Amino acid sequence: MNHTTARNRPRTAAGALLATALSVTSAACGSSEQPLAAPEAYQAANGIVLKGPIGSGRKADPDKPVELTADSFEGRITDVTAVDATGRYLAGELSADGRRWHSTTPLAGNARYTVRVSTVDEDGAPGRKVLNFATGKPTAKHLLNVKFGPKTGTYGVGQPVTAELNTPVKSPAQRAVVERALRVESTPAVAGSWHWVDDKELHFRPREYWPAHATVQVRSNLEGVKVGDRLWGGRGEPLELTIGDKVVALTDAGSHRMTVYKNGEEIKSLPVTTGKPGFDTRNGVKVVLAKERFVRMRGTSVGIAEGSAESYDLPVHFATRVTWSGEYVHAAPWSVGSQGVANVSHGCTGMSTENAEWFFDNVKEGDVVEVVNSDGDMMETFGNGFGDWNLDWDKWKSGSAVGGSAGAPTPADRARLSPQSL
Repeated sequence: MNHTTARNRPRTAAGALLATALSVTSAACGSSEQPLAAPEAYQAANGIVLKGPIGSGRKADPDKPVELTADSFEGRITDVTAVDATGRYLAGELSADGRRWHSTTPLAGNARYTVRVSTVDEDGAPGRKVLNFATGKPTAKHLLNVKFGPKTGTYGVGQPVTAELNTPVKSPAQRAVVERALRVESTPAVAGSWHWVDDKELHFRPREYWPAHATVQVRSNLEGVKVGDRLWGGRGEPLELTIGDKVVALTDAGSHRMTVYKNGEEIKSLPVTTGKPGFDTRNGVKVVLAKERFVRMRGTSVGIAEGSAESYDLPVHFATRVTWSGEYVHAAPWSVGSQGVANVSHGCTGMSTENAEWFFDNVKEGDVVEVVNSDGDMMETFGNGFGDWNLDWDKWKSGSAVGGSAGAPTPADRARLSPQSL
């Protein structure tokens, strides 16, 4: 486990200051992490105390900060590590003279903390002290719950992780508290970041597509954490995803062909037709949302008046959905003569029934479908499916409340909530 020293740990601004009334037990110790050379070293930290009633049986108020002082100790504090029983780290700030440390991020409610303090006395002799305290149950009336998506299963390399909150979070400081508590770990490890879609929804994606055959584990450390005034983190069910083969379908609307790649190798080239003028297919990266063996497609669902020249009502087979507004890759036997030659659809990508069945059988949710050289607009980033990949990495990270890559957490991020990198 890597520890950051208190004097080098960056300052943090998330959350309101928290606080005192502590039920504390202390024990001088020389641990295997930092052995002490002489018995005198064990006594070097005797003057280090946590503010609050020691041995009173009372619990710390999670609405207030923890404060550690060197009141009767001739020396200074050099390092403080505070962690609760679930592995959540508590960030703090050490005064310039090493005489006082206080927490700078919210404590969890109804939790038990272990605080390890390192010191040096006026002669440079090291000391160690371990303090324990418990926090009381939050008194807030509102809990912030999170629901992760998609459902547990196997997905393609383009599948974002989603987090839906039951209560809006607007404050940047509160968003930072929430985001740091939502943990994504992948094997192999990747650099990734959350992006706030709106006040109640976040998406997580790596810088590049997920590695093929990766395992992705998602969990929330929000429970018991103060988010804002009278708002505390609630429970969230963990999620595990498996990433399958890397399947990318590249549709060139100019040449009327779709080329399908699997793990970087071309496996199929298909003649297609895309949207005609006025109904041009969206450009950009989309992600497979669902597969439907039969769909009845009506022009009225996309705003075409029934009975007009563009009206249609067709039975469609092997339909692979890429937008919620109705864009599919599907069988279009009525346009086989135009496939590979011209764009004649109302926005979908059409192909022969045989080719559509092959495509349907060889793609899964989360696989990537990209369209280039269409006269259509760019795929919407959010709200009409997963257009997340159409934002470059810098713009994606700008939607994070903590502004960093979750694949390479800063020392301050490690100290705030979790010792594990993503």
